[in-house]
Amino acid sequence: MTGPTTDPTSRPKADPATATAWRMPAETEPHECTWMAWPTTGYTLGDTTEEADQARTTWAAVAKAVAQFEPVRMVVSAGDLAMARSWLGSDIELVVAPLDDAWMRDIGPTFVVSSDPGERRLGAVDWVFNGWGAQSWASWEHDARIGSFVAGVAGAERVSSPLVNEGGGIHVDGIGTVLLTETVQLDPGRNPGLSRADVEAELTRTIGATAFVWLPRGLTRDYDQFGTRGHVDIVATLPAPGVLLLHDQRDPAHPDHAVSRQLRELLEQARDARGARFEVIGVPAPRTVTDAQGLVDWSYLNHLVVNDGVIACTFGDANDEPALQMLAQAYPGRQVVGVDARPLFERGGGIHCITQQQPAL
Repeated sequence: MTGPTTDPTSRPKADPATATAWRMPAETEPHECTWMAWPTTGYTLGDTTEEADQARTTWAAVAKAVAQFEPVRMVVSAGDLAMARSWLGSDIELVVAPLDDAWMRDIGPTFVVSSDPGERRLGAVDWVFNGWGAQSWASWEHDARIGSFVAGVAGAERVSSPLVNEGGGIHVDGIGTVLLTETVQLDPGRNPGLSRADVEAELTRTIGATAFVWLPRGLTRDYDQFGTRGHVDIVATLPAPGVLLLHDQRDPAHPDHAVSRQLRELLEQARDARGARFEVIGVPAPRTVTDAQGLVDWSYLNHLVVNDGVIACTFGDANDEPALQMLAQAYPGRQVVGVDARPLFERGGGIHCITQQQPAL
């Protein structure tokens, strides 16, 4: 395992007197729309026509599932416009901009709203994107500009940040708590020389974070070639203040079994922005433990909450139905819709990774 196990209860909270003018809403708060990006060139499309069609089929399935609940805005490279329309139909809005890849959670902005309830404004934090820590296989000439582009189309105030970060690297509860991992924000390939205090100060300024729950690492496969080095959004999420869903790998032969145990011990001692401990609910991992590429990091935690619904990952696995039922209990009153996410995880991510919500004002 990488990174020391540390006591999250010892982390200092931000001084309310220096709190930002911005707040990152919980994903459960109302949305204006969801943003996505259409897969274009590179490893996401693969090397064959069959692999390319598999990617397009899956991106389209996620977009259409989201569109049952709220508008979808899809960023598309100009050369792919006609193709994207043929796959997506007429219900998805297409917006043209150059792309390197299609992981909108990471290349797009993180939307925030003004913290003053009397002056409701939309902001968009434009993190620095450098290909998940300057990975050798990644390209990001175009993707590094998508945050600013999407902010402009959305009519949001751009909140520039020098922090190298991705949307999949943070989760919030809407009241000031943020989950993050040491191997992402403190990655030498992302933010060499930055300390926890540096990262925390920037997250206070940009998303209004006041309590920081640092995980020492993410899931095992996420450190393979096409991984993110520990994104939190396949490990844990916050469906409501005080409640934390945790990936629970129950097979002792899988290395994530030990990771799940370690994280549970840490998170059961953590405290949120109110100073309260979390109710930690383990969501069983799929029973499948390997695919053609080795040990999987398939996770039901990588879902997207939408208006009145949840778009959830399924894997053709015996645990799919129990997991969907657990998500329905965690998000009462929302319809849970499953989409086969195996093609996404083969490419290094899931449903949450290819989507980004824009909050409603």
